[in-house]
Amino acid sequence: MLNADQTIALFEGLRRAQSNGRYAPHKPLLVLLALARIQRGDARLVPFADVDKPLQNLLAEFGPSGSAKSRHYPYWHLDRALWQVNGPATLVNRALGATPNLSELRQDGVQAGFAPEVDAALRAQPDLLVRVAQRVLDAYFPPTLHADIAAVVGLDLSPPTPEVRENAAPAYGAGAKRARSARFREQVLLAYEHRCCVCGFDLRIGNVSAGLEAAHIQWHTAGGPDVEPNGLSLCALHHKLFDLGAFTLEPGDLRIVFSRHAIAGSKGLSGELKHHGQPLLRPQSPDLLPGPEFIEWNQHNVFKTPARV
Repeated sequence: MLNADQTIALFEGLRRAQSNGRYAPHKPLLVLLALARIQRGDARLVPFADVDKPLQNLLAEFGPSGSAKSRHYPYWHLDRALWQVNGPATLVNRALGATPNLSELRQDGVQAGFAPEVDAALRAQPDLLVRVAQRVLDAYFPPTLHADIAAVVGLDLSPPTPEVRENAAPAYGAGAKRARSARFREQVLLAYEHRCCVCGFDLRIGNVSAGLEAAHIQWHTAGGPDVEPNGLSLCALHHKLFDLGAFTLEPGDLRIVFSRHAIAGSKGLSGELKHHGQPLLRPQSPDLLPGPEFIEWNQHNVFKTPARV
Protein backbone atom coordinates (compact mmCIF):
# COMPACT_ATOMS: atom_id res chain seq x y z
CA MET A 1 0.00 0.00 0.00
CA LEU A 2 1.16 3.54 -0.69
CA ASN A 3 2.53 5.43 2.29
CA ALA A 4 1.59 9.01 3.16
CA ASP A 5 4.51 10.60 1.28
CA GLN A 6 3.81 8.62 -1.88
CA THR A 7 0.10 9.40 -1.75
CA ILE A 8 0.56 13.15 -1.28
CA ALA A 9 3.15 13.23 -4.06
CA LEU A 10 0.53 11.98 -6.52
CA PHE A 11 -1.71 14.95 -5.74
CA GLU A 12 1.03 17.49 -6.46
CA GLY A 13 0.39 17.05 -10.18
CA LEU A 14 -2.87 18.97 -9.71
CA ARG A 15 -0.81 22.15 -9.85
CA ARG A 16 -0.82 21.79 -13.63
CA ALA A 17 -4.49 22.85 -13.56
CA GLN A 18 -3.27 26.46 -13.36
CA SER A 19 -1.57 27.54 -16.58
CA ASN A 20 -1.13 30.60 -18.76
CA GLY A 21 -2.55 32.83 -16.05
CA ARG A 22 -5.98 31.18 -16.30
CA TYR A 23 -7.49 29.94 -13.07
CA ALA A 24 -8.90 26.44 -13.57
CA PRO A 25 -10.36 24.83 -10.42
CA HIS A 26 -11.94 21.85 -12.21
CA LYS A 27 -9.46 19.20 -11.08
CA PRO A 28 -9.20 20.36 -7.45
CA LEU A 29 -12.98 20.49 -7.09
CA LEU A 30 -13.41 17.02 -8.58
CA VAL A 31 -10.71 15.67 -6.26
CA LEU A 32 -12.44 17.21 -3.24
CA LEU A 33 -15.73 15.61 -4.31
CA ALA A 34 -13.98 12.25 -4.62
CA LEU A 35 -12.30 12.64 -1.21
CA ALA A 36 -15.69 13.35 0.35
CA ARG A 37 -17.07 10.15 -1.21
CA ILE A 38 -14.28 8.11 0.40
CA GLN A 39 -14.88 9.80 3.74
CA ARG A 40 -18.55 8.76 3.54
CA GLY A 41 -17.60 5.19 2.64
CA ASP A 42 -19.01 5.34 -0.90
CA ALA A 43 -17.82 3.05 -3.70
CA ARG A 44 -14.46 3.79 -5.32
CA LEU A 45 -15.82 4.25 -8.84
CA VAL A 46 -18.65 6.65 -9.58
CA PRO A 47 -20.61 7.14 -12.83
CA PHE A 48 -20.11 10.55 -14.40
CA ALA A 49 -23.87 11.12 -14.23
CA ASP A 50 -23.65 11.01 -10.42
CA VAL A 51 -20.98 13.73 -10.18
CA ASP A 52 -22.12 15.82 -13.15
CA LYS A 53 -24.59 18.04 -11.31
CA PRO A 54 -22.55 18.46 -8.08
CA LEU A 55 -19.46 19.42 -10.08
CA GLN A 56 -21.50 21.79 -12.23
CA ASN A 57 -22.83 23.52 -9.10
CA LEU A 58 -19.36 23.75 -7.54
CA LEU A 59 -17.87 25.36 -10.65
CA ALA A 60 -20.79 27.77 -10.92
CA GLU A 61 -20.23 28.91 -7.33
CA PHE A 62 -16.45 28.74 -6.93
CA GLY A 63 -15.10 28.85 -10.48
CA PRO A 64 -14.78 31.51 -13.19
CA SER A 65 -17.81 32.37 -15.28
CA GLY A 66 -18.53 29.68 -17.83
CA SER A 67 -16.21 27.11 -16.27
CA ALA A 68 -19.07 24.67 -15.63
CA LYS A 69 -19.36 24.08 -19.38
CA SER A 70 -16.10 22.10 -19.31
CA ARG A 71 -16.88 20.18 -16.10
CA HIS A 72 -16.31 16.83 -17.83
CA TYR A 73 -12.65 17.60 -18.58
CA PRO A 74 -11.19 16.68 -15.17
CA TYR A 75 -13.15 13.42 -15.08
CA TRP A 76 -11.27 12.38 -18.23
CA HIS A 77 -7.95 14.24 -17.84
CA LEU A 78 -6.84 13.59 -14.27
CA ASP A 79 -3.42 11.91 -14.13
CA ARG A 80 -3.86 8.16 -14.66
CA ALA A 81 -1.45 7.45 -11.80
CA LEU A 82 -4.02 9.12 -9.55
CA TRP A 83 -7.30 8.44 -11.36
CA GLN A 84 -8.85 5.49 -13.17
CA VAL A 85 -11.58 5.59 -15.84
CA ASN A 86 -13.50 2.43 -16.76
CA GLY A 87 -15.93 2.08 -19.61
CA PRO A 88 -16.42 0.81 -23.17
CA ALA A 89 -13.13 0.07 -24.94
CA THR A 90 -14.02 2.47 -27.74
CA LEU A 91 -14.02 5.25 -25.16
CA VAL A 92 -11.28 4.44 -22.67
CA ASN A 93 -8.77 3.52 -25.39
CA ARG A 94 -8.93 6.98 -26.89
CA ALA A 95 -5.93 9.26 -26.67
CA LEU A 96 -6.10 11.47 -23.57
CA GLY A 97 -6.39 14.54 -25.77
CA ALA A 98 -9.58 13.25 -27.40
CA THR A 99 -11.98 14.33 -24.66
CA PRO A 100 -15.40 12.64 -24.72
CA ASN A 101 -18.37 14.97 -24.68
CA LEU A 102 -20.93 15.12 -21.91
CA SER A 103 -23.29 12.67 -23.61
CA GLU A 104 -20.56 10.07 -24.11
CA LEU A 105 -19.52 10.24 -20.45
CA ARG A 106 -23.12 9.86 -19.31
CA GLN A 107 -23.55 6.58 -21.16
CA ASP A 108 -23.90 3.35 -19.22
CA GLY A 109 -20.73 1.73 -18.00
CA VAL A 110 -18.54 4.84 -17.73
CA GLN A 111 -17.16 5.11 -14.20
CA ALA A 112 -14.13 6.76 -12.63
CA GLY A 113 -12.43 7.20 -9.28
CA PHE A 114 -9.06 7.21 -7.58
CA ALA A 115 -6.68 4.45 -8.66
CA PRO A 116 -7.02 1.35 -6.41
CA GLU A 117 -3.77 1.92 -4.51
CA VAL A 118 -4.61 5.61 -3.89
CA ASP A 119 -8.13 4.76 -2.75
CA ALA A 120 -6.82 2.07 -0.40
CA ALA A 121 -4.27 4.41 1.19
CA LEU A 122 -6.84 7.14 1.79
CA ARG A 123 -9.39 4.73 3.28
CA ALA A 124 -6.80 3.13 5.55
CA GLN A 125 -5.50 6.51 6.79
CA PRO A 126 -8.44 8.88 7.40
CA ASP A 127 -6.18 11.61 8.73
CA LEU A 128 -4.13 11.43 5.54
CA LEU A 129 -7.32 12.09 3.58
CA VAL A 130 -7.95 15.23 5.66
CA ARG A 131 -4.40 16.45 5.11
CA VAL A 132 -4.65 15.90 1.36
CA ALA A 133 -7.98 17.78 1.26
CA GLN A 134 -6.57 20.69 3.26
CA ARG A 135 -3.49 20.92 1.05
CA VAL A 136 -5.64 20.98 -2.09
CA LEU A 137 -7.72 23.78 -0.56
CA ASP A 138 -4.58 25.68 0.46
CA ALA A 139 -3.05 25.34 -3.00
CA TYR A 140 -6.06 26.49 -5.03
CA PHE A 141 -8.47 28.58 -3.01
CA PRO A 142 -8.24 31.57 -0.65
CA PRO A 143 -8.86 30.79 3.03
CA THR A 144 -12.17 32.69 2.95
CA LEU A 145 -13.67 29.90 0.81
CA HIS A 146 -12.27 26.77 2.48
CA ALA A 147 -15.13 26.16 4.91
CA ASP A 148 -17.77 26.85 2.24
CA ILE A 149 -16.22 24.46 -0.28
CA ALA A 150 -15.79 21.74 2.34
CA ALA A 151 -19.41 22.14 3.40
CA VAL A 152 -20.73 21.95 -0.16
CA VAL A 153 -18.77 18.79 -1.05
CA GLY A 154 -19.45 17.25 2.37
CA LEU A 155 -15.90 17.04 3.73
CA ASP A 156 -15.11 16.92 7.43
CA LEU A 157 -11.83 18.79 7.92
CA SER A 158 -11.38 17.98 11.60
CA PRO A 159 -7.67 18.17 12.47
CA PRO A 160 -5.53 15.01 12.55
CA THR A 161 -4.85 13.27 15.83
CA PRO A 162 -1.60 14.13 17.69
CA GLU A 163 -0.16 10.71 16.78
CA VAL A 164 -0.62 11.37 13.08
CA ARG A 165 0.85 14.88 13.32
CA GLU A 166 4.10 13.44 14.69
CA ASN A 167 4.51 11.34 11.54
CA ALA A 168 2.97 13.81 9.11
CA ALA A 169 4.10 13.86 5.51
CA PRO A 170 5.78 16.96 4.06
CA ALA A 171 3.44 19.83 3.25
CA TYR A 172 1.68 19.59 -0.10
CA GLY A 173 3.80 21.20 -2.77
CA ALA A 174 6.41 22.16 -0.17
CA GLY A 175 9.17 22.40 -2.74
CA ALA A 176 7.36 24.96 -4.88
CA LYS A 177 4.89 26.60 -2.51
CA ARG A 178 5.24 30.37 -2.36
CA ALA A 179 5.61 31.81 1.11
CA ARG A 180 3.15 34.50 2.08
CA SER A 181 4.51 37.86 3.17
CA ALA A 182 3.95 38.46 6.87
CA ARG A 183 3.75 42.21 6.14
CA PHE A 184 1.14 42.09 3.37
CA ARG A 185 -1.84 42.62 5.68
CA GLU A 186 -0.12 45.43 7.58
CA GLN A 187 0.90 47.24 4.40
CA VAL A 188 -2.50 46.96 2.71
CA LEU A 189 -4.48 48.09 5.77
CA LEU A 190 -2.12 51.04 6.20
CA ALA A 191 -2.50 51.97 2.52
CA TYR A 192 -6.28 52.22 2.99
CA GLU A 193 -6.02 53.87 6.42
CA HIS A 194 -7.49 50.85 8.23
CA ARG A 195 -10.93 50.99 6.62
CA CYS A 196 -12.86 48.80 4.21
CA CYS A 197 -12.43 50.33 0.77
CA VAL A 198 -16.01 49.31 -0.16
CA CYS A 199 -18.14 50.30 2.84
CA GLY A 200 -15.74 52.32 5.00
CA PHE A 201 -15.96 49.95 8.00
CA ASP A 202 -13.17 50.97 10.41
CA LEU A 203 -13.97 49.53 13.83
CA ARG A 204 -11.06 49.23 16.24
CA ILE A 205 -10.81 47.46 19.56
CA GLY A 206 -8.27 49.55 21.38
CA ASN A 207 -5.57 50.12 18.80
CA VAL A 208 -6.32 46.96 16.82
CA SER A 209 -8.44 46.96 13.66
CA ALA A 210 -11.30 44.48 14.05
CA GLY A 211 -12.83 42.56 11.17
CA LEU A 212 -10.54 44.05 8.52
CA GLU A 213 -8.60 41.81 6.14
CA ALA A 214 -6.14 42.23 3.30
CA ALA A 215 -7.61 40.62 0.18
CA HIS A 216 -5.57 39.60 -2.84
CA ILE A 217 -7.11 40.86 -6.10
CA GLN A 218 -5.26 38.12 -7.98
CA TRP A 219 -5.28 35.25 -5.52
CA HIS A 220 -1.98 34.31 -3.91
CA THR A 221 -2.71 30.69 -4.81
CA ALA A 222 -2.84 31.73 -8.49
CA GLY A 223 0.47 33.60 -8.48
CA GLY A 224 -0.72 36.95 -7.16
CA PRO A 225 2.11 38.88 -5.47
CA ASP A 226 2.04 40.24 -1.91
CA VAL A 227 2.20 43.91 -2.96
CA GLU A 228 -0.15 46.81 -2.24
CA PRO A 229 -1.42 47.19 -5.86
CA ASN A 230 -2.63 43.57 -5.60
CA GLY A 231 -4.36 44.18 -2.28
CA LEU A 232 -7.62 45.63 -1.02
CA SER A 233 -8.49 46.45 2.56
CA LEU A 234 -11.88 44.79 3.05
CA CYS A 235 -14.13 43.97 5.97
CA ALA A 236 -14.68 40.25 6.45
CA LEU A 237 -18.05 40.39 4.65
CA HIS A 238 -16.77 42.17 1.55
CA HIS A 239 -13.65 40.00 1.44
CA LYS A 240 -15.90 36.94 1.29
CA LEU A 241 -18.14 38.50 -1.38
CA PHE A 242 -15.11 39.57 -3.42
CA ASP A 243 -13.60 36.06 -3.37
CA LEU A 244 -16.97 34.60 -4.36
CA GLY A 245 -17.06 36.86 -7.44
CA ALA A 246 -20.04 38.93 -6.28
CA PHE A 247 -18.30 42.16 -7.24
CA THR A 248 -15.19 43.42 -8.97
CA LEU A 249 -13.66 46.77 -9.99
CA GLU A 250 -13.69 48.78 -13.18
CA PRO A 251 -10.00 49.19 -14.08
CA GLY A 252 -10.42 52.76 -15.34
CA ASP A 253 -12.28 54.67 -12.63
CA LEU A 254 -12.11 51.95 -9.93
CA ARG A 255 -15.86 51.83 -9.46
CA ILE A 256 -17.40 48.85 -7.67
CA VAL A 257 -19.35 46.60 -10.03
CA PHE A 258 -21.70 43.90 -8.75
CA SER A 259 -22.65 40.78 -10.65
CA ARG A 260 -26.19 40.18 -11.88
CA HIS A 261 -25.97 36.88 -9.99
CA ALA A 262 -25.68 38.80 -6.70
CA ILE A 263 -29.27 39.10 -5.51
CA ALA A 264 -29.98 41.30 -2.51
CA GLY A 265 -33.41 39.88 -1.71
CA SER A 266 -35.96 42.07 0.06
CA LYS A 267 -33.42 44.77 0.94
CA GLY A 268 -32.79 45.58 -2.72
CA LEU A 269 -30.64 48.64 -3.26
CA SER A 270 -30.72 49.49 0.46
CA GLY A 271 -28.52 46.45 1.14
CA GLU A 272 -25.20 45.46 -0.37
CA LEU A 273 -26.20 46.58 -3.87
CA LYS A 274 -26.13 50.20 -2.75
CA HIS A 275 -22.37 50.00 -3.34
CA HIS A 276 -22.84 49.11 -7.03
CA GLY A 277 -21.42 51.89 -9.17
CA GLN A 278 -19.81 53.68 -6.25
CA PRO A 279 -16.10 54.60 -6.41
CA LEU A 280 -13.63 52.59 -4.37
CA LEU A 281 -12.34 54.39 -1.29
CA ARG A 282 -8.83 55.06 -2.54
CA PRO A 283 -5.51 54.40 -0.83
CA GLN A 284 -3.26 57.13 0.47
CA SER A 285 -0.98 57.27 -2.57
CA PRO A 286 -1.57 56.79 -6.32
CA ASP A 287 1.23 54.21 -6.51
CA LEU A 288 -0.80 52.00 -4.16
CA LEU A 289 -3.88 51.92 -6.42
CA PRO A 290 -5.08 48.50 -7.61
CA GLY A 291 -3.08 47.36 -10.63
CA PRO A 292 -5.04 46.93 -13.86
CA GLU A 293 -3.36 43.58 -14.55
CA PHE A 294 -4.63 42.22 -11.23
CA ILE A 295 -8.14 43.59 -11.80
CA GLU A 296 -8.16 41.98 -15.24
CA TRP A 297 -7.19 38.63 -13.71
CA ASN A 298 -9.99 38.94 -11.16
CA GLN A 299 -12.57 39.84 -13.81
CA HIS A 300 -11.63 36.85 -15.98
CA ASN A 301 -11.16 34.28 -13.27
CA VAL A 302 -13.35 35.12 -10.25
CA PHE A 303 -16.07 37.65 -11.06
CA LYS A 304 -19.43 36.11 -11.94
CA THR A 305 -20.30 37.73 -15.25
CA PRO A 306 -22.35 39.46 -16.52
CA ALA A 307 -22.11 42.69 -14.55
CA ARG A 308 -25.06 44.78 -13.51
CA VAL A 309 -25.62 47.93 -15.55
